[in-house]
Amino acid sequence: MIRLAALDIAGTTVDEGGAVYRVLAEVVREAGHAGDDAAIRRWMGADKREALAALTGCGDPAHVEELHDAFVAALADAYAAAPPRPLPGVTRACAALRAAGTAVVLTTGFDRQVTDPLLAALPAAFTDALDAVVCAEEVGAGRPDPAMVHRAMALTGVEDPGAVLTAGDTVLDVQAGRNAAAGRVVAVLSGAQTRAELLAAGPTDVVDGVADLPGL
Repeated sequence: MIRLAALDIAGTTVDEGGAVYRVLAEVVREAGHAGDDAAIRRWMGADKREALAALTGCGDPAHVEELHDAFVAALADAYAAAPPRPLPGVTRACAALRAAGTAVVLTTGFDRQVTDPLLAALPAAFTDALDAVVCAEEVGAGRPDPAMVHRAMALTGVEDPGAVLTAGDTVLDVQAGRNAAAGRVVAVLSGAQTRAELLAAGPTDVVDGVADLPGL
């Protein structure tokens, strides 16, 4: 039995219009680097500080923090202009999972500066269907490291990774689930990466979106 569903946020449970990767590319370009689509796609789902450091080749933690501050500010403006919302059927699916005895935890490469305002803007029916939220900065590692999944397990008292389902819309999401030895590693097609890209990472399942998870 699946006792924990660890779900990504942007592109998986929440529709934020692709703002995060658009803003990430803008910050990288403003820092004097290419920020091309191929480079950005390789860092989808990653901790945003790690992504900014890699995409700009910056080894100075203080400068990376400045880049991250610029990213957070620009993303806040983007979300104010076009507020994020739960993807279709996600709220109902999360409630159904919890009713069946499966804890629901969100995991994200965002830090709390981004995550908390984003969640506060979403309907209470969605946030009330969550057991916890885990950010990469809180566990010291972003995807594909399985640390966020392990933290979600600890928060919900789930010891057997075989009782865990992970779901995300990026290759790094799939790799993190596999690295955690999760029983079900689900790729969803509601985000930025294609079926072919996701299949190459080796998920156990590919579905249109989180709304399909109760059916699994």
